Amino acid sequence: MNVVIGDFCHYAVHRRLGNEMLPDLLRRADNFPPDGGDDGFNQASIPITPVSPPSGLATGSFNSLHLESKFLAVISSRLLIIAALLSGASLCCAGDVQNINHARPFEPAIKPAFLALAPGAVEPGGWLRDWAQSARDGITGHLDEWHPTFADGWKGIPVNSRGANPDGTGWPIEQSAYWLDGALRLGFVLHDEALIRKVRARLDPIVDGVNKADFGASFIYWKKDFKPKGFDSWAHSQMGRALVALYQGTSDKRVLDALSKVYSDYPANMGTITMGGDGVSGLCNLDAMLETYSYGGDRRILDRVLRAIAQPEVDNEIQGWPSGRLSPGHVVVFYENMRLPAIVYPWSGDLHHLQATAGAFQWLEQQHMLPYGVASGEEFASGIGAFRKTETCNVTAMLLAASWMYRIEGGRDWGDRMERAFFNAGAAPVARDFQTMCYYQSPNRLDSKALPCEQPYSPGAGGIRFDRLGCPAVLCCVGAVNRIIPNYVMHMWMATRDNGLAATLYGPSTVSALVGQGVPVRVVASTDYPFGETIRMDVTPEKETAFPLYLRVPGWCKQPRITINGKMATAVPDDKGFVIIERTWKKGDEVKLFFPMNPLVVRGFETEFPSANRKYFNFEPNSLFQSRRLPYASVLYGPLLFSLPIPDVDANTPEKDVRWKFALDTDARKDDGSITVTRRSMPARWDWPLNAPIRLHAPAKAFDWQPTDAQALPEQPVKDGAPETLSLVPYGCTKFRISMFPVTARAWRDPSK
Repeated sequence: MNVVIGDFCHYAVHRRLGNEMLPDLLRRADNFPPDGGDDGFNQASIPITPVSPPSGLATGSFNSLHLESKFLAVISSRLLIIAALLSGASLCCAGDVQNINHARPFEPAIKPAFLALAPGAVEPGGWLRDWAQSARDGITGHLDEWHPTFADGWKGIPVNSRGANPDGTGWPIEQSAYWLDGALRLGFVLHDEALIRKVRARLDPIVDGVNKADFGASFIYWKKDFKPKGFDSWAHSQMGRALVALYQGTSDKRVLDALSKVYSDYPANMGTITMGGDGVSGLCNLDAMLETYSYGGDRRILDRVLRAIAQPEVDNEIQGWPSGRLSPGHVVVFYENMRLPAIVYPWSGDLHHLQATAGAFQWLEQQHMLPYGVASGEEFASGIGAFRKTETCNVTAMLLAASWMYRIEGGRDWGDRMERAFFNAGAAPVARDFQTMCYYQSPNRLDSKALPCEQPYSPGAGGIRFDRLGCPAVLCCVGAVNRIIPNYVMHMWMATRDNGLAATLYGPSTVSALVGQGVPVRVVASTDYPFGETIRMDVTPEKETAFPLYLRVPGWCKQPRITINGKMATAVPDDKGFVIIERTWKKGDEVKLFFPMNPLVVRGFETEFPSANRKYFNFEPNSLFQSRRLPYASVLYGPLLFSLPIPDVDANTPEKDVRWKFALDTDARKDDGSITVTRRSMPARWDWPLNAPIRLHAPAKAFDWQPTDAQALPEQPVKDGAPETLSLVPYGCTKFRISMFPVTARAWRDPSK
């Protein structure tokens, strides 16, 4: 049987056993089990049963439970193990998953909504395949040829690069791990054997080195008896993700052996989870640890995870997140850390862990979200503004955090978030041929030297310019950018626990999976989405079989239409935002989705820089830290953000004498602002062209606008100006643009009222 160890675990154990047996069980749990084997308690006859909490006990709060003083130090991981030992159960049960397609051998008591498919189960098609192949032929496929960080990182040798240590550790192992992880996943989703071989030539020596080393080795296996701390532990977590992907894509037992060997003896004290400042945390190993445990079942790994999240300093930090007790520090660290409690939630049963991550997302979106769906971060959070910047690493980290929440909760809002970030913030910082990229993007970009201004410290000169290495002084973003496309593709489809399939993110794709009673099925989604509104799905099971097909209805779509073999189907989504079609499917079945899009004008205020980061942003004028509410409007169409394009000679050079000084003059009484839409056919090959296949035409007024870094937008709505019509294109198709517009008095509607 599976024991659901949850909010009342402490209370249940204490009430059932009393003080006499608990000390002995604690001692046994502390040694549980030293070799990953049977500890002698699996046949214990004392069951543990759920009990109601005392009156007034708050759900989700371990710390509110009352135990006698000599047991106050007992942490949740010990009690999880005790409860499992008493019940004669494991913390998971392989028997429970035998009839669930794509389930792991070892699963948590609280089941996530979706089951991730292996890398390569989903392949990109159409325009998305073009873009993925551009990545393979550009940065992703050749980064190791361009810099020693990517050629020599993780080889245990000195690397000729900034931030490198003589022993082969330091910045290069973080930066090269980003690239190795992204390049491997891209190889899997494209089924590109040459790219996979290239990355495996770098990863296999790590696997072999760990397996040959003494027990207790880390992935930094060349340093004997070395337990990574601080930055090295953070970098270690990035390699852990890459090796998890290698195992998922190959089922190579050597890889799982290496992962289990490292993580079964990894320190539980991996660091803190503080959101302020820029300190990275070794706790980011937790997702790779739990993925490893779910495949291999070494309970020492789960024990270390639960002990790590239950550290008092970690738990105290998490407790404040739902109420907004957060600090605007380094945003990559913020995104990486914020997902961790939710990842542990299915295994801990502590609802507060899930609520903490949701609360952190909400706080970040309210305080620092930019119109393209990712928070500002330069590298520290910088509020909301037209020239505020987002580090490209933030895009990767945001998509990772949201994908975990999507898997766990299953709500369509997470899909909406991911699409908005991917289709906008994922495309803008990369050149159309994927040969260069930039460290920072911003909603408005007028030139490559001054507006927005440079961040002189992090990373230094060149942060807003496109370069083959992003910013050559700091190589994290050029490594991390390679994760964006494959991580989106891998999450476009996921399995469900009733042996169905869920279309979770949209775009042209093909999925191959098991459904029903283990029947192989292939579903081809043909579409120009998000540049078109129609998606055709051709369903081809190996034989006729019944299974549910889950179709996400985007939150912005008010009148979806679905047909099955030409006949209209009910298109009313459930409380998670999915239409579920349960039927017996056969070869030749066709599903068509129509998600009509309408222009949407969103309004807001540019805000001040957070005062907590005044020292970090000491180069900025004082006026940027004083209270400000500068009105702006942005235009959305489905998941796409639209911009006034400033045509470019190249990614660093705008054309001269281009007019861009306009305020939106849309009708505030209408959601669509009287904006019209024109379409043209998709290009033969997709490269995010400025001559986009879809354009919006918006009323505007020309006026004398003189933006500066300190005053990006007018303080009040614009009253005068000559009327004109602007032609807007998708944000991702631009390199210079306006996407946070000044507004006229006619267009303005205070969003706070």
